[in-house]
Amino acid sequence: MESIRELYRIGVGPSSSHTMGPKRAAEEFLARNKDSEMFRVTLFGSLAATGKGHLTDWAILSVLGEERSTIVWKPEEELPGHPNGMQFEALCANDQVTDIVRVYSVGGGAIRYEDADEGGPVKVYDLPDLNAILEMCEERGMTYWEYVERCEGKEIWDFLKDVWSTMEAAVERGLNTQGVLPGSIGLKRQAWSYFKKTKLSGPDIQQTGRVTAYALAVSEENAGGGTIVTAPTCGACGIVPAVLFYLRETQGVTETEILHALATAALFGNVIKHNGSISGAEVGCQGEVGSACAMASAAATQVMGGSVRQIEYAAEMGLEHHLGLTCDPVDGLVQIPCIERNACASTRALSRAQMAILSDGTHRIPFDEVVAVMMETGHDLPSLYRETSTGGLAKAYGARMKKCPCAV
Repeated sequence: MESIRELYRIGVGPSSSHTMGPKRAAEEFLARNKDSEMFRVTLFGSLAATGKGHLTDWAILSVLGEERSTIVWKPEEELPGHPNGMQFEALCANDQVTDIVRVYSVGGGAIRYEDADEGGPVKVYDLPDLNAILEMCEERGMTYWEYVERCEGKEIWDFLKDVWSTMEAAVERGLNTQGVLPGSIGLKRQAWSYFKKTKLSGPDIQQTGRVTAYALAVSEENAGGGTIVTAPTCGACGIVPAVLFYLRETQGVTETEILHALATAALFGNVIKHNGSISGAEVGCQGEVGSACAMASAAATQVMGGSVRQIEYAAEMGLEHHLGLTCDPVDGLVQIPCIERNACASTRALSRAQMAILSDGTHRIPFDEVVAVMMETGHDLPSLYRETSTGGLAKAYGARMKKCPCAV
């Protein structure tokens, strides 16, 4: 598996696959065609279907230049390698194509070229799945975070400090920002209100209220184009920081414990990315919010002192109970249902960790099997439920707006 540096990416929202990935692809294409006079970029499949709401065109044009670039939208056509396909063309003055590449945005800000060899990012983990890692950890008395350190080197902790610092800042900014998010929906930010009301509420509501407020804060920052960390994607970026921020606030968790939890979470996210997918366009929201819930469940169980088997159990539940989750963003924006969904998954992650701690870690369905089933389920979902905004909630909302545009 690749380094967790490829999983946790610090960047701006609203979408890792539809904003960060295309921007990175544009930067790399410009670097090899610095003297080109014009550019043409064709977006296919999910990128074309929800690209305007996800600011895909803005991300590309901010790099290549609006005055010399053309975006072609082909939502009904997919390239063979992935639903998030792009074709970049460099043109000379007479419109002759001087360079052409096809590239895929495969989730979490990562890109893959159609004609690339299998090299890609350096593989730093020597074990291919969670079962192998679990058995090795039990045999040697290691924790998951110690395995991460063994593979990544001690310098990984400085990287994770930057990750945590960015996550903390996103929570704090989101809690202190009010107003309406950009886009066609006119969605009001809610984190500040939830946080204030929770502080005035009784003890019974504190866990749900605080975790909800923290998740909303980060997700709203993402929707507003703020700086966040993919964990594992922009669309699911609120879950891991919300859970860890809450545990730090309520249980006095140290920075070192937070970093260990982030390493553990990333290891589980890496397994999903390596053997499944974290792309909503490929497998639906189970690959984004489901993966993030698994990561946060593992992180919370690590912080609570769970064994490697209890941590695996928590992560398995976090992913298992999101199987089949569709990705149908309203108006192509990373807002409805994405923002609330982050909050719901954050509270679920804490409850999965608590359930795992109460158990001895024994269960029937291993994490790796759930990853495989998630991938199969995602491929069985019709494309309208995989980040195209043509079905589900997006379709229902669109139909209602056509009948009564004032019913916002």
